[in-house]
Amino acid sequence: MVSIATYRDERGLFAVIGVVIIAALVALLQIDFARQGRPSPIAATITTIATYAQLAVAAVTGGVRGAFTATANLPQLARDNATLRAQNARLVGENQQLNEALARVPAERDIALAELRHPGGVPATVIGYDPEAAQHLVTIDRGARDHVERDDGVVTGAGAVGRIIEVGPISSKVLLIVDAASKLPAVVRHGRWWAIAIGTQTRLKLQYISQDAKLHIGDVVVTGEGRSFHAGTLIGRISQISPPNAGALDQSAIVEPAVSFGSLGRVLVLAK
Repeated sequence: MVSIATYRDERGLFAVIGVVIIAALVALLQIDFARQGRPSPIAATITTIATYAQLAVAAVTGGVRGAFTATANLPQLARDNATLRAQNARLVGENQQLNEALARVPAERDIALAELRHPGGVPATVIGYDPEAAQHLVTIDRGARDHVERDDGVVTGAGAVGRIIEVGPISSKVLLIVDAASKLPAVVRHGRWWAIAIGTQTRLKLQYISQDAKLHIGDVVVTGEGRSFHAGTLIGRISQISPPNAGALDQSAIVEPAVSFGSLGRVLVLAK
């Protein structure tokens, strides 16, 4: 009868012999591939596994290092962010100032042109409109201390604006030429036809034009010599003509004003 110890010894011996045989086969396989100048599958497999292991270790190490670096840089990033926000706010403010200055260029250009045409005029800024729009009035920042007087004419580089109707120490009110209470002598430049220009709230109506006048759409209308304006200040252009009625001695026309009253900013007072 074979003892259990002997059986175990035989199994161990067989296992050792098997390992030796496998090792010998592997060695022979390696030698054969080496002679052929090709890498063995076993070596390639081991190399691949080692490469993936190295990549995994590098990825973990890089992630840890990146997280540590990002954490260490948080205070500096916060300071940089605050600096960028401050610079952005400053640039936004400067951009708004430049846009405002650019928006004022047309008004400043008009007032400069008006000063060339009317030396001695008093530059003024529009500081208010009639809140109830009961009258077409604007308030300017020039008054009695600037030698402004009632009935002084007011112009821009584009043409006639209105006349002073109320004077305070440091401000005055201007009645616009489109107001229904405004009346001023006018002349149709082509043909020198005289008329009276009366405001219609948005435009002006030329009345008492001779029925013999040959009017045309687009004809230029200027001021006649009067209490507030010297002759020749532009009022606007004829946009509509009403033929004279049968037996009438005059005719009328509608004038589109040259000045844009909705965007008045700078004006010139024609102080006497």
